[in-house]
Amino acid sequence: MSLTLFPQHIIAKKRDGGVLTGDEIRAFVAGATDGSWADYQLSALLMAIFLRGMNREEMSAYTEAMMHSGVVADLSALAMPKADKHSTGGVGDKVSLHLAPMIAACGVAVPMISGRGLGHSGGTLDKLEAIPGFNVNLSLEDYRAQLDRVGVALIGQTKELAPADKKLYALRDVTATVECIPLICGSILSKKLAEGIDVLVLDVKFGRGAFMKDETAARELAEALVSTATAMNKPTRAIMTAMDQPLGRAVGNALEVAESIACLRGEGPADTMEVTFALAEQMLLLAKVADTKEEARAKLEKSISSGAALAKFRDLVAAQGGDANVVDDPAQLPQAKHQVALTAAQSGYVAEVDAMEVALAALRLGAGRAKAEDAIDPAVGVSDLVKVGERVEADSRLCTIHANDESALAEAKTILSTAISLIEKPVTAPRLIGKMIG
Repeated sequence: MSLTLFPQHIIAKKRDGGVLTGDEIRAFVAGATDGSWADYQLSALLMAIFLRGMNREEMSAYTEAMMHSGVVADLSALAMPKADKHSTGGVGDKVSLHLAPMIAACGVAVPMISGRGLGHSGGTLDKLEAIPGFNVNLSLEDYRAQLDRVGVALIGQTKELAPADKKLYALRDVTATVECIPLICGSILSKKLAEGIDVLVLDVKFGRGAFMKDETAARELAEALVSTATAMNKPTRAIMTAMDQPLGRAVGNALEVAESIACLRGEGPADTMEVTFALAEQMLLLAKVADTKEEARAKLEKSISSGAALAKFRDLVAAQGGDANVVDDPAQLPQAKHQVALTAAQSGYVAEVDAMEVALAALRLGAGRAKAEDAIDPAVGVSDLVKVGERVEADSRLCTIHANDESALAEAKTILSTAISLIEKPVTAPRLIGKMIG
């Protein structure tokens, strides 16, 4: 081994503000994968990167090394173009559940590898597992076969895909190095590009309920993600979306599945569909199955009006072992014992629905995880949420709280009472869709 590839020399180089070579970055990622670097050495370099950053060439090399730390799925045998969408996470963000079958119904395969929720953000896998029997743990062989047969698969990360990310993310979580744009880029893109996709669309959120609170920081992340993926020859676009209030009217796993089914029936909340169409249009454009936004929009709307997208979701659920009856009767999803309305103390206009506070209420009910090992209650959460700008009358419903524990119900009610604020004067609904990058 060259002296420059010893862990301590690579760590010192980045500590002092140096630019790492591709070989040095690959040595770091290999050390995480095969265990040849000690955890304290990996952690030291993670902190050095957090403090000193990476340039675009380093980010590309890091992402590529992470992607190739395991198997890169070969989906070249699929005749259809292959596209995916990734969100940086937010409260009530269930878009993947209905977007994926919409895209598949338009003739584009969607190989989507998703994650679980931790803290205030919900995880796509947790939402899917609210469907009785739904299996998110497919082998790569079954994953490929389902994509060929159904055109869409929503699964968790397999041990073969980007194994370095699993190791390094665990260390980032306990070393206060999560909020680092180069490391975020490597983590997100290594998994997405290992799926075997042709094109990628990103939903980068900003605001109180987002991972990135500040819009400027979120834009920096979006630009880094797009430039890194593009440098690796993957056509990529990012759309920035606001997350000051929850997306849609439901927060909680089964409740969000039900709302996604409503979206597929053409009955979804306006804000959820606005984000869905914005992302889905770009996926169809990048996949070259539509030439204009208008054509893409028409295809997507037809997938809903014809029932094709709903049928595709039903096929997806059945293919992954879930009870497909819930698609036609969402009441068969898990139901909470207590369903209690939170009502307005006075008339007025909704000025704020604080996404973070709503998320904390859902977390207290058991809809999320404070720690990775925590169990999820699929039935609990919040539904029927009012939206900023709406007029409400005294004693009318602000939301419905779904709970299985009375003490958790009481705490959630207190949190939500402060999360939703009313004023006398009319309020303009906030901007939802921000800048597109790429």
